[in-house]
Amino acid sequence: MPLLSFIFGLLLNLIGLFGFFGTGATHYTALIPCALGLLLIASGLVAQKEHLRRHAMHGAVLISLIGLLGTASAFTKIPLLLDHAAGDKAPAFVAKIATAILCGLFFLLCLRSFIKARVMKKY
Repeated sequence: MPLLSFIFGLLLNLIGLFGFFGTGATHYTALIPCALGLLLIASGLVAQKEHLRRHAMHGAVLISLIGLLGTASAFTKIPLLLDHAAGDKAPAFVAKIATAILCGLFFLLCLRSFIKARVMKKY
């Protein structure tokens, strides 16, 4: 999971940069995925130490949940994108949807890993 945290963090940084430069580099809120990505990367790096792994990964799953909840409203913009009615906000909508998908996927992968670890601990 630490490697996945690092990979998802890098992907979120790419999305943030795409959103920022895609909207003309004027809206700094487009860099929010970069902040989430940097936190995931930091969690992945901290999790390299065995005694800190559990805490770091719990922090990473919390970051992904916050990212998912903060961007879940983006799915309501899909009809605008499909009808080509988003106009110049299309890159922002795409970045927000991609952030929601990545955060949701990372959250599910972490959840699966936590369940698997709990089951293995019983045996």
